[in-house]
Amino acid sequence: MSKEIKNSQEAAVAEAVSKTEVFFENNSKKFLVGLLLVVVLIAGGYAYKALVLDKNAERAANLIVDAQQRFGEENADFALALNGDENGAGFLDVIEQYGSTPVGNLAKHYAGICYVRLGDWANAEKYLAQFDEVDGISGELINAQNAGLRGDVAVEQDKLEEAVAHYKKAIAASKNNFSAPTYLHKLILVYAALGNAEEAEACFEQLRKEYPFTLETREAEKVIGVFKK
Repeated sequence: MSKEIKNSQEAAVAEAVSKTEVFFENNSKKFLVGLLLVVVLIAGGYAYKALVLDKNAERAANLIVDAQQRFGEENADFALALNGDENGAGFLDVIEQYGSTPVGNLAKHYAGICYVRLGDWANAEKYLAQFDEVDGISGELINAQNAGLRGDVAVEQDKLEEAVAHYKKAIAASKNNFSAPTYLHKLILVYAALGNAEEAEACFEQLRKEYPFTLETREAEKVIGVFKK
């Protein structure tokens, strides 16, 4: 293996790691809107059962409000959103009391994101893994996001093979110009870090073909160029 390729692989790992924080900084508002939309759609889909027959689900929906608001603030305190205080419950309170409800399930995903933002990779992995996929159109965004975040956490923990599996799952669930190019780019970076030129190039061809005018495509081309020298 040439020194140039080895250095490029190491750089790819570092870039993949940094993408987690940068991606959240640039897209936190979009994520929040998407998550809140999922809450509304889930509530609508479970309206009769969750809000009439299942009082626990109704209580969970009321309990999560303060945590969501703290999560969505411009200068969010993610530890407070997680743990709550005397002024309102946190996501962990919702999980503990109503984890089996649809809203409690969503709280597990929120908790995972909070731990990502706090740099607690073990707990991020734990809570993201506890989230059960949501059916229907409303679930596509959050399912893809959950898988992508699990890929990010695996990269942070230097579990690159696991990251590959999670990013593939995120890509399969993402059919849009917002998230799919990001997950494809991250998968290319991980393959580059693993020294797997064939898979990296195959992912790049998919990215170039399906999302040719994105920033991710231009950035990925630089990584692929190293393998072709």
